[in-house]
Amino acid sequence: MAGHARYTALLDACVLYPLAMTDALLSLATAGFFAAKWTTRIEDEWMRALERQRPDLVGKLGVRRDSMRDAIPDWEVPEAAWTALVKGIELPDPDDVHVLAAAIAGHADCIVSANLKDFPSAVLLEYGIEAVDPDTFMINQWDLDPVGVIAAFKRMRERRKKPQSSPDEFADALELAGLPMTAGRLRAASELI
Repeated sequence: MAGHARYTALLDACVLYPLAMTDALLSLATAGFFAAKWTTRIEDEWMRALERQRPDLVGKLGVRRDSMRDAIPDWEVPEAAWTALVKGIELPDPDDVHVLAAAIAGHADCIVSANLKDFPSAVLLEYGIEAVDPDTFMINQWDLDPVGVIAAFKRMRERRKKPQSSPDEFADALELAGLPMTAGRLRAASELI
């Protein structure tokens, strides 16, 4: 599979689980900041985790999954591309080996994950990949192009119709989703979003 011309990030299941975090990441990806990748196994993982926490959502997450796929048409790192790589990888949590294998197969520059301890730098450096927490990842995008990121977040906030949120409520939702630095930047730029 050919590499992507843009910076490529493999999104771990833990960052696709919280809706506000997922929306923020995919909003930046659709705005052209990076190429977002994941696998069907990662999809299954975030969906099962959400269904465990919210049994009322069992069987109802297909619309969200399909919307994510529609937003990022080149999202998938196919299973056939990463399964052969699994055998040669060792990580603290064997359940995360497929994530690194998919990052390698998907020509990712980084893995965006809230579980950085599961992706030791010494192992990832062998493959030219780094692990970055989602809040730092978004701040890095912000630092590269503040106007573009503010515009992407403004579009994201405008999509929130039920309920429509003020800039402060929008920032609060992102903070609650685990993005305190991003929320702080949004509060500082509230007149622009």
